[in-house]
Amino acid sequence: MEAIKVIKERRSVRKFKEEKVSREVINEIVAAAAYAPSWKNTQITRYTIVEDEAVKAKIADECVLDFVYNAKTIKRAPHLVVVTAVLGRSGFEKDGSYTTPKEDRWQNFDTGIATQTFCLAAADKGVGTVILGIFDDDKVAEAIGLEEGQQVHALVAMGYPEIEPGAAPPRKEVEELVRFI
Repeated sequence: MEAIKVIKERRSVRKFKEEKVSREVINEIVAAAAYAPSWKNTQITRYTIVEDEAVKAKIADECVLDFVYNAKTIKRAPHLVVVTAVLGRSGFEKDGSYTTPKEDRWQNFDTGIATQTFCLAAADKGVGTVILGIFDDDKVAEAIGLEEGQQVHALVAMGYPEIEPGAAPPRKEVEELVRFI
């Protein structure tokens, strides 16, 4: 699939087939996502693939701030990807000081870009994803036994789509989105 085509045709998927995505395909998706740009090539984004039904249920039941829609999506997905960032690298100089007034917020850019790249690579492989944003970072970290020095940034439900997603919802006109000086 060509880049513009996958960008325009990728949709958030919330209903999945029971079939698991093979580890080989997941590794190919992560390998592609590794090419996402990052602050000074720090490559801080990490992916924990949760397949264990008990761990997924714990996250769905205890970590999504009672947002039922996310809980249902997680339980229906064969995989839950917990996207994390290695702390203290993105936006920092070697001496530990911040490089810019954005301080450590650069890690949000890096993991956001990597997460979108992950989702686009998944779409290219016929794998559906949806990025979930309503959750308790600390509770998710505890549920997956996240190692110290990392922080949870996003959850991505992943699997083969139960039905093919429809057309994209309307988009704003280019003139509304761009400004030239």
